[in-house]
Amino acid sequence: MKCPKCDCKEDKVVDSRLVKEGKAVRRRRECLNCQQRFTTYEEIIQSEISVIKRNKSRQEFERAKLRNGIKNACWKRPISDEKIDELVDKVTLSLEHDFDREVSSRVIGERTMSELKKFDEVAYVRFASVYRDFKDIERFIEEIRLLNKAEKE
Repeated sequence: MKCPKCDCKEDKVVDSRLVKEGKAVRRRRECLNCQQRFTTYEEIIQSEISVIKRNKSRQEFERAKLRNGIKNACWKRPISDEKIDELVDKVTLSLEHDFDREVSSRVIGERTMSELKKFDEVAYVRFASVYRDFKDIERFIEEIRLLNKAEKE
């Protein structure tokens, strides 16, 4: 690992701990050159899944993109980074379980919205507005009415 302060590649591991219920390792490191301490994380990448976009192009699934979309939907909501990571884990694991090589962006969006709906309704509507490309306020109102109707049932 390169030191974030001096770019030296020599460091020592000061502490290692399991995180994310044993699915990752957090390592505390110290640069041997400048003694700067920094943290790294290791986790297993389960499989390489390609995402089939709306325009039929393909690109590699990026967990960070999914996390960024969820984080944006949760902006100014009382939701911790740990909760966001749990939601990303849940969606990612379900995709890896159900798909071998390819998954459509539509499936990713629908699964993410399904989890967000259970998690935080405001974040759900925010994510849905971007994912479904709401064009006007009427579409927002319609989505909120559907949400309220589902709660009453």
